[in-house]
Amino acid sequence: MNLSDSQTGGSGPRRVSAMEAVLAHLRNAIERGEYAIGDKLPSEAELCRTLEVSRPVLREALRALQTMGLTVSKTGKGTFVVASAVEDPTFGDYAASDLLEVRRHIEIPVAGYAALRRTPENLDRLAHLLDRMERETDTTAWVAMDTLFHLAVAEAAQNPVFRRLIEEIRDALARQSAFLNELGGRREQSNREHRAIVEALADGSEHDAVEAMSHHLDRVETTLTDIVRSSRGDTTAERADTTAPGRADA
Repeated sequence: MNLSDSQTGGSGPRRVSAMEAVLAHLRNAIERGEYAIGDKLPSEAELCRTLEVSRPVLREALRALQTMGLTVSKTGKGTFVVASAVEDPTFGDYAASDLLEVRRHIEIPVAGYAALRRTPENLDRLAHLLDRMERETDTTAWVAMDTLFHLAVAEAAQNPVFRRLIEEIRDALARQSAFLNELGGRREQSNREHRAIVEALADGSEHDAVEAMSHHLDRVETTLTDIVRSSRGDTTAERADTTAPGRADA
């Protein structure tokens, strides 16, 4: 079975990466009961050999399975199935549903305050970050700037407590961002949403800033829900297998 990397650019439908194909294959196997709760997944070496992917690709997929709450990894023992269906992914110390609830209560009003209180220096920092994000092609670097962007919006509200609250969930935000970008292809859409937020802050419009941040968080929730409900399974794997022959190395 060849689940080689087939992610491409362009304006057509987004084609899946090797990691997404491996994740879909393993998730489907768990949800179909091929691996029951309590079962240990095959070793990394065996899965790499069977699926014809590199170890870094496999490990990314295994981390995503754990984030989804389907497995746990035990050092020196392997990866074990702990659930048969995805309920609520976990990002660091926080469940996705809890994280999103808090983000709505904090970041939406914070955007409104930022529109009224931002300084020229705040706007320059946000514009600079946004320009870098729109040029960035590396997901890891983009995710780091994504968390900095949300911190910068909180700073623009001129209340240190807001920044401290965002700092508290910073690791979870980064994990969520990486998860959504790997599995939901959110980067370009997120850049557009971020630009709408910055434009509202520049205009000094509390209403538009609140609306822009609300829309951004709505899209985050929609993408997360789509991933959780995804049943692509073997269809995803087959598409990856037929669109990109050859072995993936990263």
